[in-house]
Amino acid sequence: EAPGERIRVEGIVLDGTGAPVKDVLLEVWQADAAGIYPHPEDPRAAEAAPGFRGWGRVITDFDTGLWAFDTIKPGSVMGRNRRPMAPHVTFWIVARGLNIGLNTRMYFEDEDNSADPVLNLIEQAPRRETLLARKVKPGLYRFDIRLQGDGETVFLDI
Repeated sequence: EAPGERIRVEGIVLDGTGAPVKDVLLEVWQADAAGIYPHPEDPRAAEAAPGFRGWGRVITDFDTGLWAFDTIKPGSVMGRNRRPMAPHVTFWIVARGLNIGLNTRMYFEDEDNSADPVLNLIEQAPRRETLLARKVKPGLYRFDIRLQGDGETVFLDI
């Protein structure tokens, strides 16, 4: 029932050698298409889209390492000091061999991300690109997560 562009996000979590990690749990949080989180800490939570939870979990396929989820493309949200943040999805990643959960964000390459305060904290453009999901075709985005090595995804200390 939630209004907005329906999308699918898929990817693989890769280790330092580029091999898929096949036993990963990804937890995702996001705002609805209007940029509202259905969470009590969002002052507009009562206005969130009907039926939209803004939270979910997905596990990787043990044979291929592929993970995917269907959702609504999130809208821009207000951050601290009323600074707008670009549409994004927040990930928490846990797997065997990881001592702590890893936090990261996924932004959309086809959105204007230039003013996002979190992305602008990342100094080098190639590092910023590790947080951008590629639009494969209408309604489908690809976001691979690299745990270490060349092209390592930026992880956030939150």
